[in-house]
Amino acid sequence: VLAAVAAIVSLFALQTVPANAGGVDFRKAVPGSGKGLTIGLIGLDDAIGFGKDVHDSIAREAKKAGAKLIFCDGKLKADLALACAKTFKLKKVQGYANFNAVADAAPAICKAGPQVPVIAIDIEQDPCQSAFMGADNANAGATTGKAIGEYFKKNFNCEYDAFISLEDYGVGIANELRMGGYRSGFASVCGAIPADKLKKYDAGRLDKALEVMPAALTTLPGKNKIIVVAINDQGIQGAFSAAKQVGREKDIYAGSQGAEKSVWCDIKNNPNWLGATAYFPERYGEIVVPYLLDLIKGKKVPFQLKVKHVAINGANIEKNFRSEEHTSELQSHSFISYAVFC
Repeated sequence: VLAAVAAIVSLFALQTVPANAGGVDFRKAVPGSGKGLTIGLIGLDDAIGFGKDVHDSIAREAKKAGAKLIFCDGKLKADLALACAKTFKLKKVQGYANFNAVADAAPAICKAGPQVPVIAIDIEQDPCQSAFMGADNANAGATTGKAIGEYFKKNFNCEYDAFISLEDYGVGIANELRMGGYRSGFASVCGAIPADKLKKYDAGRLDKALEVMPAALTTLPGKNKIIVVAINDQGIQGAFSAAKQVGREKDIYAGSQGAEKSVWCDIKNNPNWLGATAYFPERYGEIVVPYLLDLIKGKKVPFQLKVKHVAINGANIEKNFRSEEHTSELQSHSFISYAVFC
């Protein structure tokens, strides 16, 4: 098994070059560039806004390139992602993107799938990833962590009652980098977080945040300057929903990761949602598809295909999602729909 793994790593090492600093630019698929090719996508979970945005963007760019896309939804479960990899092997997929949510399952998934170029999305998929596409996790966390620190310095002289961190231990190193980034970004403005104020929970998703936050708030009676950060947007949606149920939604000040379409209205209208690091999941396909096609054709690509992050808040959200760099018919229509809804 070790020999086989080494062989796979060696094969794909020949197809990669060092990363460009500061992330890569989005590049739309060239029409016809994928003609005759079949690519796959192991999805995160289409029931989650971020996962659906990523899926839709990859489908859009694959269609534009003329490539056949086989989609298989991993639904956050290792066994389903493993079954997806087996399906890709049967269907002779020539390269695939893997958004499997369970990092520890990656070796088994790599072994079960076809031995072709693989682009990991946001979560490391060792040992078969040819490139890693997604967040610059530490900097992504620090971007909003610093914004929270600046808000608390300006409004509360850096005084706060607690720093609640809603994490997702299952995604491995991505969690450590992203959540640690929050703390380092905040500390760069307000100093290190005292141990007695830092409260970490394995509750980064909507359902888990809904379960954990009521009890967490119970331990902080009468406190009204509570910082809450989450590994994604859904964790903060859950945090605010839980706080609202007990009449304490004004007691928490939050930061999230993603800034996906499903939370644009929340960010714009909730002054206590201090920031969200934009990942532009609705544009992931503009990195995944062209670079995956390059790998299939034997071209060298950077190993790190990281997004250039932007800090989003209620004041700048329209500017960022209506900028020339971030427009297409679909995205413009989507934002206008959300603006009208708001």
